Amino acid sequence: MVFSSMIFLWLFLPIVLAGYYLLDVCLHQRGLSNLFLLLFSLVFYAWGEPIYVLLMMGSIGVNWFLGRMLGSRKQKWILVLDIVINIGLLLVFKYAGFITRGVNRLLAVFDPAVQFAVPSISLPIGISFFTFQALSYVVDVYRGEAESQKSILKVALYISFFPQLIAGPIVRYHDIAAEIDGRKVTREDVSLGIRRFLYGLAKKVLVANVLAKGVDNLYALELQDLTGAAAWIAAVMYALQIYYDFSGYSDMAIGLGRMFGFHFLENFQYPYLSASISEFWRRWHISLGTWFREYVYIPLGGNRISLGRTRLNLFLVFLLTGIWHGASLNYLLWGVYYGIFILMERGRFGKILSKKRWIGMFYTLMVVLLGWVLFRLENLHQAVSVLGIMLTPWAHTVSGYAMGEMVTPQMLLMLVLGILGMGPMQMMAKHFRVDGLWKNSLVETIVLFAMFAMVIMSLAGGTYNPFIYFKF
Repeated sequence: MVFSSMIFLWLFLPIVLAGYYLLDVCLHQRGLSNLFLLLFSLVFYAWGEPIYVLLMMGSIGVNWFLGRMLGSRKQKWILVLDIVINIGLLLVFKYAGFITRGVNRLLAVFDPAVQFAVPSISLPIGISFFTFQALSYVVDVYRGEAESQKSILKVALYISFFPQLIAGPIVRYHDIAAEIDGRKVTREDVSLGIRRFLYGLAKKVLVANVLAKGVDNLYALELQDLTGAAAWIAAVMYALQIYYDFSGYSDMAIGLGRMFGFHFLENFQYPYLSASISEFWRRWHISLGTWFREYVYIPLGGNRISLGRTRLNLFLVFLLTGIWHGASLNYLLWGVYYGIFILMERGRFGKILSKKRWIGMFYTLMVVLLGWVLFRLENLHQAVSVLGIMLTPWAHTVSGYAMGEMVTPQMLLMLVLGILGMGPMQMMAKHFRVDGLWKNSLVETIVLFAMFAMVIMSLAGGTYNPFIYFKF
């Protein structure tokens, strides 16, 4: 089930909100309201993954049990066992096929007859997200940053809570542990939650979905028909698509959390306005970057050790970031790609960038756009060829297709609005001091209702409606 679906908007969400407010706000039954949210979170996941909900429940049980063990005796072997189990879960369900194919390629060099059968295992939706959340709970307990939770139902609610279950943001246990029992639902939270959800829904359906069609059209062209201009337009459209798709989902998740009294941390802060790759990763998918910093980079020594080890740790983090995104060579190379630029910025190059922000912004945007090509195209031959076309546009000016056949006026309109909405419009509003007049105003309310009406009409038409980060 996805947030931008009729069944979620008109059936699932109204039922959950009505039941929750009855139990929590009217009857003041926090225990029952938590159980209610847990049951419907399991229904939400089972709607698309009826078998794999058992896998998630098994993960919850194991992590709760090991968390209880750590609560009574903080022994490192318990933590190591938990890490091995959780990473093993990812290796089996997400990376088994990729690893087997890699081993087979190596074996083929020595003896082509020796090959292992490549396992065909469907990927549970959101496995990377709920596994990382489960890990953060156990690590927080081991570090003493959170109390071991006696109730398995509360751990289950934390891991499976439907707003952030499928595609984040990744919520660390110590950030919301107190709210599992001690949250308070206020009118302001509900109002802000609804507002945030509607903005996210509009970003996803009205912008990302429309741009997605243009991206698919352009990347479906044969390489000889892809001009340099078309390749750059495709890259820009995909950069906006993935931003509005993922940040829209995060907005909806944060908004839904607010409606139930939970306060999730921000996941995006206008990343395309960054003046360095380091800054970009502090603004993009913030919860993932924070997770790797807290649970990988700092435990490895962070920047408290030698310069060489610090650089190695940084590179390892970005290598793991790429691998986290998927079991494919392009994601691994995408992580390496960013790791190289991060290391470059740790030296004199970073000092040069800091002198002129506009130079840093241009550089960052170019690096990110080229990186998205590698991210989007899993076929490495196609990805390298498209990058070559982008870097030598003067040599690729002829196509058998007109641009109008691939990119419609509606897509171009969303392209322009998307560029304005990823930071420039907000900056102008602050500069002219009108942002305070907009929030919670009658005009904003009318605009939100109009956007919601357009979303419903779009969804009723059965438009293209996937979420990019569901597959991670």
